[in-house]
Amino acid sequence: MYRRLADLYENLNEKPIMPDVLPRALLELGSASEIVHVATEELFQQNEELIQTRNLLEAERQRYLDLFDFAPDAYLVTDTIGIIREANRTAATLLNVSQQYLVGKPIINFVALPDRQSFRSYLFQLSECDKVKELVVAIQKRNGELFDAAITVGVVCNEQNKAIAFRWLVRDITERKSVGASNFNNESDLSRDRLCHKYCKGESIPLNSGAIWYVCQGCVKLSTVCEMGEEVMVGLAGEKMVFGSSLTALNTYQATAMSDVELVSIHLTEIATSPVLSHTLLPKINQRLQQTEAFLAIAGRRRVQDRFQQLLLLLKQEIGQPISEGTRLLVRLTHEELASACCTTRVTITRLMGQLQKQCKISFDSKHHIIVKDIS
Repeated sequence: MYRRLADLYENLNEKPIMPDVLPRALLELGSASEIVHVATEELFQQNEELIQTRNLLEAERQRYLDLFDFAPDAYLVTDTIGIIREANRTAATLLNVSQQYLVGKPIINFVALPDRQSFRSYLFQLSECDKVKELVVAIQKRNGELFDAAITVGVVCNEQNKAIAFRWLVRDITERKSVGASNFNNESDLSRDRLCHKYCKGESIPLNSGAIWYVCQGCVKLSTVCEMGEEVMVGLAGEKMVFGSSLTALNTYQATAMSDVELVSIHLTEIATSPVLSHTLLPKINQRLQQTEAFLAIAGRRRVQDRFQQLLLLLKQEIGQPISEGTRLLVRLTHEELASACCTTRVTITRLMGQLQKQCKISFDSKHHIIVKDIS
């Protein structure tokens, strides 16, 4: 239409208008005007619909924002390194800070100092978890006041199933924990509401003189180093057992995961202030001491063959699983590890294992785990 108007205007300036040109041009203008009018009406209607949709979306957004902001529990949203991106009013009240102050701050700033190292490890594990995780941790308000918090964490993933954010639900359970302390009467309570630390097979496990580890799953090798620099195995901590540097007087003491393990840390101060917890842990500490004495008794035998057979009997008792062929050791031990526990060489252990296998006293499964049959 604009092209036709330009041509008509040009013709008016250059030459007289032909009699039939003007009526035809006016007809075209009328038709074009009608099209423009209809298009304008449609655009106006679409614009009204867009405004209405935007208003509905804004109202819906505000409704969900109010649900988040005025929820009775504290909610936080962080990125994958723990920087707070959103926080509701309850969270601000619980932590005794303003909402504006919370945004941009690391969530670990509000974790009590003794729990920060464990919390960092927990935060690192979150990105690899696709389930809702729960923990109990000591939280410190801005005024320095401490309280026990039960935290539930959900992972937000993108289309590639990669973690992009964490949602945190925080509750003050100080009163509930005080009431529940008197009901602490079974082993499941040892791992409940505590940070779960996971280590892969072969990883070294850090030892804290102010805490002991409780094994929820897996097996841990405890060892020291002799004067010649050789490793000597002095114990094994299986499921429901405890270990820690505070339970030994050895200058060099190390813990290594012999399988994928899950552990929880129990502070000595908590044990000292909780008679019920102390009562629950005492048999486990005795179990560790008895096992240590058994390892010492093995080392005291004169013949290597006797030491090795006694070691197999001890392992059968500590980490054995009854099967139809005998008792299968749940953890695969290398010849070097067996030799270190018997104070002998790997070559000697290999020879002794061959002899016992020929005597049908031991065998191996498909994964090379030892099956103890008839050793006395």
